[in-house]
Amino acid sequence: MPTYRLSAAAALLGVSDDTVRRWADSGRLPTGLDEEGRRVVQGADLAACAVALAGDPGGPEATSARNRFPGIVTRVLRGDVASQVEVQSGPHRLVSLLTTEAVDELGLAPGTPAIASVKSTNVVVELT
Repeated sequence: MPTYRLSAAAALLGVSDDTVRRWADSGRLPTGLDEEGRRVVQGADLAACAVALAGDPGGPEATSARNRFPGIVTRVLRGDVASQVEVQSGPHRLVSLLTTEAVDELGLAPGTPAIASVKSTNVVVELT
């Protein structure tokens, strides 16, 4: 069974190292020690925590998209008709192609908070 150092666990969960330390200290996330005496999380415990965190991401209930990634727009490549928008959500970089008109209507620019919703092979970007 693989083990993960707290910093690696934090990156996989999309939270800060300090958050994982607090969860470990409070018993919310079980930890142990590796051969070198460093705190680690068992892979199965980390997987269970990730599933528990996913829970209900909230947001509009009138959508069929369930894979929602809150993040920040990091790049917009504008074209005459279509544009490429990149959203960074924790360790995940999501790229969406949408019309330039939609980019303008949503006011998408680097630094804009957004949610990338993934359904099948499409990424939908909405404002937070």
